[in-house]
Amino acid sequence: MVTVYGIVPGSDSDKKGIKAGDKLHTVNGNEITDVLDYRFYLTDKKVRLQLERDGKAYEVEIEKEMYADIGLEFETYLIDKQHSCRNRCIFCFIDQLPEGMRKSLYFKDDDSRMSFLMGNYVTLTNLTDSDIDRIIKMKLSPINISVHTTNPALRVEMMKNKRAGEVLKYLGRLSEAGIELNLQIVLCKGINDGSELDRTMRELTELPALPESVSVVPAGLTKFREKLYPLEPFTESECASVLKQVNDFGDKCREKFGRRIFFCGDEFYIKSGTDFPDEDFYEGYPQIENGVGMITSMEAEFSDALSVSGSELTEQKTVSVATGYAAYEFICRLAEEVMEKVKGLRVNVYRIRNDWFGENITVAGLLTATDIINQLRTEAEKGNLGETLVLSSSMLKADENIFLDDKTPYDIERELGVKVRFSECSGDDFLAAITGQ
Repeated sequence: MVTVYGIVPGSDSDKKGIKAGDKLHTVNGNEITDVLDYRFYLTDKKVRLQLERDGKAYEVEIEKEMYADIGLEFETYLIDKQHSCRNRCIFCFIDQLPEGMRKSLYFKDDDSRMSFLMGNYVTLTNLTDSDIDRIIKMKLSPINISVHTTNPALRVEMMKNKRAGEVLKYLGRLSEAGIELNLQIVLCKGINDGSELDRTMRELTELPALPESVSVVPAGLTKFREKLYPLEPFTESECASVLKQVNDFGDKCREKFGRRIFFCGDEFYIKSGTDFPDEDFYEGYPQIENGVGMITSMEAEFSDALSVSGSELTEQKTVSVATGYAAYEFICRLAEEVMEKVKGLRVNVYRIRNDWFGENITVAGLLTATDIINQLRTEAEKGNLGETLVLSSSMLKADENIFLDDKTPYDIERELGVKVRFSECSGDDFLAAITGQ
């Protein structure tokens, strides 16, 4: 049973007299507990709703187009509360956050519904057999799962949850039922790398159906790890070794199964100084949102967009780009490429050190407005920033123009005296941002 929060004016529900505050019990006889139940059972052309108002039950029938909405609104997107994480992973990034950041950042999400709806990664540890049954019944696919290791005992140790090993059985059930699996391995030096990584990759290919993709990404380590599990970052040579290990296994998968399946995150290439593969290597970029193939994709898109529109871009101006250490050299290459093609355009690229989280954090998406302001203030005073400062939209909260440190783009504009423009992580959007087109 869920409470109706509002009614869309003029909708089928409005015409049938349903009111805010009414309680929805069932749709076509099926109990409603959250958004997945509601959306799944609402797909029919004719729906019968069992409701309650002031303690009295009543029924409404609605005829509509297949999959059409009926105009009920609920207090939250999920209808009920988001499920929190029950693990205490040794590499948990949230445990490494400093105090004083916005409250929502400290919430540990581990909700299978958010995996299906928003692409979040889940660990399976707060799911039951009935939850898996529901995923299979509703064909909720794909599902993104953080595996880390297929060694049950090691998974328990890494995640500090006694169920972490036993729930690995759900991978087989989901795979056998045809649910597409995008899997993630957060690699921790000396823990789940080396022979343990070999075991994990091998056993994942032994599932009833092959995973859609598996990413291997390094654990993010901030400077706030006091009293936490002692973890060390991978060195340049160790990153190169991980790349070879994963890519060699991917080569074998491609030969045996026709697909590579396993991919390393871009950070391993950047830190080891290894050249990025071409677009074909990434087989459609199944985990680009997880930082896998993002550099290759963006460079290809940028070059294509520049070749099409570059001759038309002749505006005389200076713009600046601020990015993290990881993408700095790559962004510099793109800046040089566009300045060669667009005469009169000057692009200054600035590398921002992550003082907020510590120098081990090098990705642009974890930069704060505070670090950007502090490190560009002198350049602004010298007049070197030009008319526009281009930043990655990944620095902002997904649904709000706010940085991790609770500052806004306006704070940067006010402090540095420059207009801020944001670019999505695509090459054509980045070109448009720096040229103002």
